[in-house]
Amino acid sequence: MTSISEIIPVLQTAIGPAILISGTGLLLLTMTNRLGRAIDRARILANDLPSKPEAIRVKNQAQLRILWRRAKLIRLAITLAGGSALLAVALIVGLFLSALLRLDSAPVIGVLFILCVASLGGSLWVFIRDINQSLAALRLELDGAGL
Repeated sequence: MTSISEIIPVLQTAIGPAILISGTGLLLLTMTNRLGRAIDRARILANDLPSKPEAIRVKNQAQLRILWRRAKLIRLAITLAGGSALLAVALIVGLFLSALLRLDSAPVIGVLFILCVASLGGSLWVFIRDINQSLAALRLELDGAGL
């Protein structure tokens, strides 16, 4: 049987992944808000498209293409961030199981940690790409306004 004094170091080690889950949750909140805004903007542009003159329609179609790419990027970023949170949960469970069952699972724990951080890093990279895409859409609007 595992004593409480043997579990306390595991609890201390599990704090890092738990904090990662919390931070990833905030990142997911930001990403889902951006996805919602991109979808709302695309719906507005698509609904107004038939009533616009040809020049504006061409510009709006270009914006819609960018919004579609952005939505796909944000979806990928959300998937990677969610995967990172799930891997952090698996990491915490693995830490406790290895302590409770007295298993040497260092390689598994190490791989879970690397995958967790890599997934989070990938999510952030894709999120930055989305931000760049949103600036491309803004450039189209500003060009149309003569700025």
